[in-house]
Amino acid sequence: MQTKSEQNQNEIGIEDIRTLIKDDMNAVNQLILESLYSDVALIGELGNYLINSGGKRIRPALVLLSARTCGYQDEMHYQVAAIIEFIHTATLLHDDVVDASEMRRGQETANAVWGNEASVLVGDFVYSRAFEMMVKVGSMRVMEILAHATNTIAEGEVMQLLNVHNADTTIESYLNVIHSKTAKLFEAGAELGALLSDATEEQVSAMAKYGMHLGTAFQLVDDVLDYSSTADEMGKNLGDDLAEGKPTLPLIYTIKHGTAEQATVVRQAIENGGLDNIDAVMEAVKSTGAIEYTAEMARAEARSAREALTLFPESEYKNAMLALADFSVERSY
Repeated sequence: MQTKSEQNQNEIGIEDIRTLIKDDMNAVNQLILESLYSDVALIGELGNYLINSGGKRIRPALVLLSARTCGYQDEMHYQVAAIIEFIHTATLLHDDVVDASEMRRGQETANAVWGNEASVLVGDFVYSRAFEMMVKVGSMRVMEILAHATNTIAEGEVMQLLNVHNADTTIESYLNVIHSKTAKLFEAGAELGALLSDATEEQVSAMAKYGMHLGTAFQLVDDVLDYSSTADEMGKNLGDDLAEGKPTLPLIYTIKHGTAEQATVVRQAIENGGLDNIDAVMEAVKSTGAIEYTAEMARAEARSAREALTLFPESEYKNAMLALADFSVERSY
């Protein structure tokens, strides 16, 4: 039998979560726009294009929800949430150049519009502005967590680069990449919300675990959606990872558990890149159960995220964080 809290949480959707933190998020968005200002017009133009491109804003929302779950009543969480979004934005600008991507969130990437040079340099500006904002927080512990997260994300990007066209990439190696590249910023956001609230070390650690598991679930579901969604739903070009020779979890699983013929098709797709055999790859991935395997791993991560919240008192914000874990694996975009 479900508890009253679980019943209430199950009735919460992503729009309810957005409504709950609407005022907080509006304050963060205003701070983001103010902090993007530069006398160099291109910086503001390109930065605003990306900031206003319709992202889910999950990472800054995590800061807000974590802080409120821990009873925070001040306003410094706005600053930290904006910093988290700036770091994420900078990584997107650089990622799209590295990956030569042309679509993100249903529209052209910044590098497709302004060119690679502008995207890299504005990404540098956004990174450096984030570090300027860290100083205003006035906490060496906050700076330490964010600096470490930024460094870990860069390591994850390099690890992913080393795995490109490597059909022998293991599941363990792939998970190391997404823990560093994607989940680390989720972890930092949730951890910092608790830290700002003067939560206990046990609570700060629990929030960090929640963020890490949530971020991992999000990335694994992205892997699933690559093979079960449409380009419009995903807001990017389906098959991008495959075309770039990136060995995602469904592909790694298919090589290991498929027939010799299926393994060869996927292996060649990773090693050569391109989409020449995308239909055969899609069929192999679906028939081997790779999609369900990846989805189940994502659900396990979401369950671990929920379990990390057990030591926090009941509140509408905690219920929203529980619902966010469910959304991470139920979403179609």
